[in-house]
Order: sequence, then C-alpha cells, then structure tokens
Amino acid sequence: MKRILQKVFEEEIPITRQIGIQVAYYDGKKLVLTTPLRPNMNHKSTAFGGSIYSAMVLCGWGWLYLKLREKTEHFHLVIFESSSIYHHPIKSDFNAECHGPDEKEWERFFRIFQKKGRAKIRVFVQVVVEGKIAASFTGTYVAHR
Repeated sequence: MKRILQKVFEEEIPITRQIGIQVAYYDGKKLVLTTPLRPNMNHKSTAFGGSIYSAMVLCGWGWLYLKLREKTEHFHLVIFESSSIYHHPIKSDFNAECHGPDEKEWERFFRIFQKKGRAKIRVFVQVVVEGKIAASFTGTYVAHR
C-alpha cells in the first residue's frame, strides 16, 4: 500500500516531488510521511509553514485514500476544511503522522459513503520532531463517487 500511495502522490499531486514527501510507514491504522528540511527551508533556516501544512494535509488525505482503497476503488477525495497549529520551529527533517479517527467513526463514515455516495470525516495529523509535537492539524475531508 505504501508504494501505491507514493505513486499516486508522484503522478497526481506533483508538489510532493518538489517538497520531497515520502511514504515511510502504513499499517492500516497509522500513516507516516517523511519530509526533508532542505527543499522546504524558509529564510530562518526552519521548515516553511506552507510545506509543513502540505505534509499534514497530504498525510490526512493519504490515510483516507488508503483506507478507502482497501474497501473500494470508486471514490474521489478532497479536503473540505482544516486548521493547523505550529507549536515550535522545525529545524530538521520531519514526519507527519496520521492515526485516523477511531474505528467507530471510520465505520460510520464508510456506511454513509456506501449509502449516499458522499461522506465527510475529520482526521488529525501531528508533525513529530525528536519525540515532540511540532505542529498539529485537523482536517475534514469529503469522499464522493
């Protein structure tokens, strides 16, 4: 599944190549994307906020993409609404981690999607650097046929 998502990123979301996002880990419950600092550095030699946001929104999107792909191949997925908090500057490569919503919420979302062909779900993503949360993201995504 990691390779499938990496291919989707590279072929359908070109910014992922420019900022160097790589799918590092996926086990059906957790997705981790890695992002190198160098191509995402700002004028203060820390990670650019837009790159951090991109990693977080893509991590949430990627988690949902893989979860939906496990159940169906007929869907489109878009970000609907989001908010992010930048807790402290990032001075190194960083990981965005999405654990997804709890199983009950995921099942409710998929049931609605199957029934109506459209559903919304909120996911949470954190950027972790050296064991500390450097940024956090809440995003609502919409899946539709």
